[in-house]
Amino acid sequence: MSMIRVEKLSKAFGPLQVLKNVTLTVEKGERIVIIGGSGCGKSVFLRCMDLLEIPDEGTVLIGEDELTSRKADLNRIRRKVGMVYQGFHLFSHMNVLDNITLAPVKLLGLSREEAEKKAETLLDMVGLESKKYAMPEVLSGGQKQRIAIVRCLAMEPEVMLFDEPTSALDPTMVGEVLATLRLLAKQGMTMIIVTHEMDFAREIATRVLYMDEQGIYEEGTPQEIFDAPKKKKTRDFIHKMKYFSWQIGARNFDLMQLQGNIRSFAGRYGLDDKKAYRLQLCTEELIYEMLDYGQPDASVDMQIQISFDERDKCTVIELRSRGDRYNPFETEAEDEVHLGVTILKNTAKRLDYRFDGEHNFFNIEGTVK
Repeated sequence: MSMIRVEKLSKAFGPLQVLKNVTLTVEKGERIVIIGGSGCGKSVFLRCMDLLEIPDEGTVLIGEDELTSRKADLNRIRRKVGMVYQGFHLFSHMNVLDNITLAPVKLLGLSREEAEKKAETLLDMVGLESKKYAMPEVLSGGQKQRIAIVRCLAMEPEVMLFDEPTSALDPTMVGEVLATLRLLAKQGMTMIIVTHEMDFAREIATRVLYMDEQGIYEEGTPQEIFDAPKKKKTRDFIHKMKYFSWQIGARNFDLMQLQGNIRSFAGRYGLDDKKAYRLQLCTEELIYEMLDYGQPDASVDMQIQISFDERDKCTVIELRSRGDRYNPFETEAEDEVHLGVTILKNTAKRLDYRFDGEHNFFNIEGTVK
């Protein structure tokens, strides 16, 4: 049974298109985790599912009810969905018990006694029954967030939405909130969670969505997304790729500035002096090999990009050079091999070359071994 269906949803803020034609179906019991870089639309997408943000186009259905219909009974439909935010949004003038029982009494028609009994059971579930008379100001961030989760659960939702529920917490408090989400997962709660906690996402998710380019860029099981992502941007995000690029448009380019920037890039991500030097050396030799032998005329159109994978601690040098086909690595005769090529072959883990009819492409991997 589909709990949530989002069809061709779009949302813009002025000229900024955040979401475009996004479609998603969430089945009962699924635990969907949404990941992606800052500003990719994760939170906006989540808020559109509860109509806290009004989509420009598209539909959102909660069960069989269309939330985006002009005739929708929003209050009734929203009772099916609980949402927990980055902030806790507890009523500061009410104690914990009053925060939890207010909505069940007002909206579900429970008696105060029934609401309190339910609240105490839920508080005990998350280890906070002793805090039922405490005011929010005396609670830790982790305790406040658990109370916020309990307040949603007291309304007996069919689906729970979590918008980065640990992002406002001190690292020491993150674990207690994640433990509560694990408990809900074991109980079969349907959940959609926006988070930056990658290890937690891998552990709890039944499906992971990576958002980019105004929508769901790639989706799959945790194993598919975290261990074998198919698309480049997903791989870069998961592997935390860092980049440095440099354009060369003349033979008399500023080599010293390029080398200085490479050293700064290496230092920024913890590469030692030896590894930084190898990056500088391989980059310089590859550039001059192409300038001396691959681009005999005066025109120069070349781009260097260096990437560093924080997970695998591996660097890659990529060079694109416009011109006729020239592959220095295919020469076997000793008298034809240039010093720069010898240095590259002895330093790099892997050398790849291709030509697309207009550009020479080089991929030098593992120069920091």
